[in-house]
Amino acid sequence: MDLFDFGKTWQLITELDGVQTALLAAAILGLVAGVLGPLIVMRRMSFAVHGTSELAFTGGAAALLLGIGVEYGALIGAVVAALLLGILGARDADRDSVIGVILSFGLGLGVLFLALYKGRQGNKFGILTGQIITIDSTNLTLFVVSSVVVLAVLALVYRPLLFASVDRNVAVARGVPVKTLTVVFALLVGVSTALSVKVVGSLLVVALMVTPAAAAARVTASPWKATVLSVVFAEVSAIGGIVLSLAPGLPVSAFVTAISFLIYVVCRVLAWQRDRRTRVRSVDPAPDLVAAA
Repeated sequence: MDLFDFGKTWQLITELDGVQTALLAAAILGLVAGVLGPLIVMRRMSFAVHGTSELAFTGGAAALLLGIGVEYGALIGAVVAALLLGILGARDADRDSVIGVILSFGLGLGVLFLALYKGRQGNKFGILTGQIITIDSTNLTLFVVSSVVVLAVLALVYRPLLFASVDRNVAVARGVPVKTLTVVFALLVGVSTALSVKVVGSLLVVALMVTPAAAAARVTASPWKATVLSVVFAEVSAIGGIVLSLAPGLPVSAFVTAISFLIYVVCRVLAWQRDRRTRVRSVDPAPDLVAAA
């Protein structure tokens, strides 16, 4: 097995329209996931993303059983999960328990649907680990339309949403519609999660929706810089994962998660070195004082 056969990889990229479509879809998803990611991390919704992905899995499995597009079922399932999380888990005290309930219900129902499905085993496996190479022009249209809607709505609510994410209590006191924004943002996350299922599967959505943003948060405290870095990291993970998976013919999700994890580890090391230098400077006496002594 050739993991790094660049000649074969380049041939597949240039000659297969399906690969080019997959790369374009991954680029779109990297942008959406990268923009939403810092807000997800800031609002401590990583577990919510995982819970939403379980109902995306349930919807995808139901669509597979009914013989319709998996992406449509995943989208419906993720939107339903987002609405439930946004409405029932609006209070911080209730959020984890609501996510746990929805996650377990969705996973159990999805397993049942897959057990009832008598088609190709590869289709079942694809819902869990992704099937981005199967994206065609119809799927790409759904990707583009959904992504444009998500980014447009996010642009409209970004400032009050960021305010509510930084300090919820002050935002409430200033009259910001926090509850409405919570539901709206949950819906945006739900749509984006459904899109991610095609790339990394329902089990590994966090690799694109959370890990790049978590890495960016380690190296900067600025929301704008974190967003830019998150987009870059998500793009590198999504596109790089597809490129590296072409020659060996292995699941894309394995490479996407590996790249995103590696980026996170590097950012953790950089943050540790920065904090260490800061501690050293705070302990050492100022050079001028040493000279005066």
